[in-house]
Amino acid sequence: QVQLVESGGGLVQAGGSLRLSCAASGRTFSIYAMGWFRQAPGKEREFVAAISWSGGVTYYSDSVKGRFTISRDNAKNTVYLQMNSLKREDTAVYYCAAPGSTSATTLAALYDYWGQGTQVTVSS
Repeated sequence: QVQLVESGGGLVQAGGSLRLSCAASGRTFSIYAMGWFRQAPGKEREFVAAISWSGGVTYYSDSVKGRFTISRDNAKNTVYLQMNSLKREDTAVYYCAAPGSTSATTLAALYDYWGQGTQVTVSS
């Protein structure tokens, strides 16, 4: 069993920044890929970013590319999502997720474990 706990969400003005963290436990964190997804009210959950086990491969959705950065610290069993130049449309619950693979993937169906989510609200 894998436990994922997100933190770092909150209220921020448009143009501001936040850094989300996801602490993982329950299995060897360093050999698995990790990802971030988000879900806005009334919308389906969508892919945001993913990172391979080594951190050498990353993927981003077009909507966040150039503004968000995913990274990981395997010594701390933690994955991060640095969010800059935030927009109102970034408002959502952000979820950390772990697939059963070392390879980064954009497909939600391949993620086996999910955190409880952290709210990010961007005001104008």
